[in-house]
Amino acid sequence: MESGTSRGTEVDTPPGRTAANGVAEHADAGRVPLAVVAVDRDGLVSHWSTGARRLFGVPKEDAVGRPAVDLLPVSGVLPEEDETAPFGAYAAYDGFGPGLESSLDGRHSYPAAGRARLSVPGRERAAHDGGDRVDVLWWAYPLVGPGRERLLVLAADAGALRHADDRVAVERIAPAFALHTDFPGAEELARRLPEILPSMSVDEGARIVAQILELGYPVMEFSQNDRVPVTPDWGVPRRAGRRARRERATGSGADPALPRDAYDAQDALDEREDLEYVAVRERLEFLNEVSGRIGTSLDLSRTVLEVSRAVVPRFTDVAGTYLREQVVAGEGFPDGVPDTTTLWHRVALEHTDEPGRWDDVVPVGEAMPFPAHTPFFQCMTTGEPVLVPRISEQLGHMIAAQFEKRDIRPLITGRSMLVVPLKARNVVLGFMVLLRHPERVEFNDMDRVTGAELAARAGLVLDNARMYTYQESVAETLQDSMLPQIAPRMAGCDIATRYLPGTLLGRVGGDWFDSVKLPGSRTALVVGDVMGHGLNSAAMMGQLRTAVQTMAALDLPPAQLLRNLDDLAQRLGEHYLATCVYAIYDPLAGELQIANAGHIPPVLVRAADGHSDLLDLPTGAPIGVGGVPFEAVRVAVAPGDRLVMCTDGLVEVRGEDIGVGLATLCESAAHPAASMDDACDTIIRALNTRGGRKDDVALLMARLNGIEPEDVAEWRLTSDPAEARRARAVVREQLHEWGLRRLADPAELMAGELVANAVRHARSRRIALRLVRGDTLLCEVADDDHTLPTLLSAGPGDEYGRGLRVVSTLAREWGTSRTSGGKTVWFELTLPRR
Repeated sequence: MESGTSRGTEVDTPPGRTAANGVAEHADAGRVPLAVVAVDRDGLVSHWSTGARRLFGVPKEDAVGRPAVDLLPVSGVLPEEDETAPFGAYAAYDGFGPGLESSLDGRHSYPAAGRARLSVPGRERAAHDGGDRVDVLWWAYPLVGPGRERLLVLAADAGALRHADDRVAVERIAPAFALHTDFPGAEELARRLPEILPSMSVDEGARIVAQILELGYPVMEFSQNDRVPVTPDWGVPRRAGRRARRERATGSGADPALPRDAYDAQDALDEREDLEYVAVRERLEFLNEVSGRIGTSLDLSRTVLEVSRAVVPRFTDVAGTYLREQVVAGEGFPDGVPDTTTLWHRVALEHTDEPGRWDDVVPVGEAMPFPAHTPFFQCMTTGEPVLVPRISEQLGHMIAAQFEKRDIRPLITGRSMLVVPLKARNVVLGFMVLLRHPERVEFNDMDRVTGAELAARAGLVLDNARMYTYQESVAETLQDSMLPQIAPRMAGCDIATRYLPGTLLGRVGGDWFDSVKLPGSRTALVVGDVMGHGLNSAAMMGQLRTAVQTMAALDLPPAQLLRNLDDLAQRLGEHYLATCVYAIYDPLAGELQIANAGHIPPVLVRAADGHSDLLDLPTGAPIGVGGVPFEAVRVAVAPGDRLVMCTDGLVEVRGEDIGVGLATLCESAAHPAASMDDACDTIIRALNTRGGRKDDVALLMARLNGIEPEDVAEWRLTSDPAEARRARAVVREQLHEWGLRRLADPAELMAGELVANAVRHARSRRIALRLVRGDTLLCEVADDDHTLPTLLSAGPGDEYGRGLRVVSTLAREWGTSRTSGGKTVWFELTLPRR
């Protein structure tokens, strides 16, 4: 047959059945003690399992650090032929497979397998042995990754197969590879192989197992069609081996060449290895258990508590967790190495002492630095665990000095302490202080390794929570900066808003609302929803909101504004999609002009009877679809009516028809409320308590108060230069009539300047002057010239250019805007307190 380096891809005869050639394929035939050997990049043995000691007869302390070519099956001659041959040299057996040297020197990037007969002087004689010769099946796996290991060798004693099942034709067995999915035993190998790699971290062991399963699962071929997977037999034969040795030492099968003391020494060695094996397995089980208990949430506070509670009381009696100030504050990744000025926040403290014993002395939430002479400083600067078998009185006094007038010495003196760093990406985020009661066994070196592995896992979990908290904070800051601060009162209307971040899908989204002051005492109201979530949606929302504000200032009709917004979204990218509803409220005309782009319709609550209805609007297509016309409708409103606009996150719940949410919206919007804020809260309570909401929510409510006719005064002026003087007169007279004498002087001066500019630039005789008394005094001058005036710097000899400078100086606010018939220039003055 071909060399064992070829991989099998099919299993024609599964274990437990009999092939045509009569070879018995039992599941037990593949269950053998397995030797595991790791070779580093220098060709030296870095790991030598107990199975390797039994198979090759070399103790671990003699094997680790030794060249692998001296111990593993490489090309050579038998020792009896050449006394200078290396220990364990072999001669090829039946031509199965290449020599291992091609894998050891890195020439092969693929797995190799072979069979060899080794001469192992001094090896323990087993029941199935033929003396000091051992028939070895081996599988070699090249390893890649950050670890020092470059080759993993699995080896089994072919003679053990005959001992397990005498029906097996051992002489016909050849090692090979197959897909691990073909054999259920691969799951056991993946789960248990890390347990016999105690010199490696769990992550390294898992990485190596993953590579083994990818390269090919070890199998034994009995014929071209019959294969049996290698199922590791982990450690169980030790007690059976001791029992067999005792029988051989005292019975007729005793080897006269081996004294009784040799059997006893081997028993003692196996007993010690059993204890070490159990201890390692218990620690691995503990780490796996802890890994399953931490990281269930991305909430930083909850993660800290999970980590602390996972180690108490099984591993320690007291666990205090300290984090750097930047981590607690939700800021970016901490910079630089900690020093004596670095503040550490105590974020959790778990213990098994009586309740309250630690609370007053070391309260959670306290921030403090640590001096250089403490174990804590050593841990946080080196990034390595610090083990203190027992805290002496002197060390206890040094630690207690950090706690000012609080005496912590009775709590720590005499206890065993282990300080482990919480690291991520080689940066110390914090550390854990673990203490054991004086009557409990001290922390040892194995505990230090366990604590370091625990801290490494906890550090990654905490860093994930930290990054999530930081990114959430950034996203919320971005979202808050993009949501406008809307004034509660605009011309002729009161406004209240609410924004609720998303829940399960993330706390940042693309919902927004806005209001824009328009000429003629009008107000633009807009609510939009960018499809999707996250920073991209928030950024797109900011772009669209800015575009709406800019186009609204141009006094574009609603349908035209949505048309322009749709064009902009297509230019920004094909994935830019959003819904939007845009309304203009004219308090003088008592009218709403609304256009919709795929958004849920607003609700109008009539003040006369308290009835509420969804406005019947043309739906339109979402912004960004392109090629779809938008249509605006006009709706007559009365003073006191309320307009409610929101995003679908408020009314839409998974598994429920959206009509249910819309009906609830109408019902809750019509509920009487003492204020606009109370009315918004009523809607939120009615719709946000149904459960299942994931999306963010934007809600805008406007009470349309209108403007009374007696609060508006209008005049039609001609283009005669004398009209500026007339404008000043009528303004003064009207303000006296309204009881605003204190505003007469600045108002008539600015109104005269604006009218003079209109007379100078108007193309026809149509000039309009209007005063509106509301929360402020508004003065507007309109003409048919589309050119907007600009603020100029007039020199001493210039005849013109000072009018707008006067307006800019005296007015509370002023501006210009284009209209369909020309332009409007306006200014506002603050009303005097009554």
